[in-house]
Amino acid sequence: MKLKKYKFKCVNSTNDTAIKLIKKGNSHGIVVSDHQKKGKGRYGNKWISIKGNLFLSIFFQLKKKYKLENLSIVNCKILKSAISKFIRQKIEIKNPNDLLINKKKICGLLQEVTFYKEKKFLIVGIGINISQHPVIKEYPTANLNQFSHKKISKLMLFNNIKIAYEKKY
Repeated sequence: MKLKKYKFKCVNSTNDTAIKLIKKGNSHGIVVSDHQKKGKGRYGNKWISIKGNLFLSIFFQLKKKYKLENLSIVNCKILKSAISKFIRQKIEIKNPNDLLINKKKICGLLQEVTFYKEKKFLIVGIGINISQHPVIKEYPTANLNQFSHKKISKLMLFNNIKIAYEKKY
């Protein structure tokens, strides 16, 4: 499946933008934005969107029955593989939806299911700290450039993720 890229300078949330695209008749694609005003985390938490990091949502129709927990594991593995091409450190998956290096969060996923015209869609929101990371007292964070000898290109990482999803789904 080829994912059409929808590029924005600023959105409230890439997941919300994906939902709008679905309601306009788009069955699959990838939303990417330079900035999110209201990035989402699990349980209504906010994803802190710092300039220079990668914010995207991949959306597609679910034609088979899947357990969301299983899809979360698959999506974490896809991202782990795509990011691993840029760094040498071990990336750990912290269930259900975080990627860590040295016990510090570098990436979070937020999966949402939406229905439109009796069709079921999965939206995978992804936030990756590439060049900066928020300071959160109770939750250690990091960014990929801390673990790379060479500055990581947002575009190259985006393309790696897009290709990985196109192959998997």
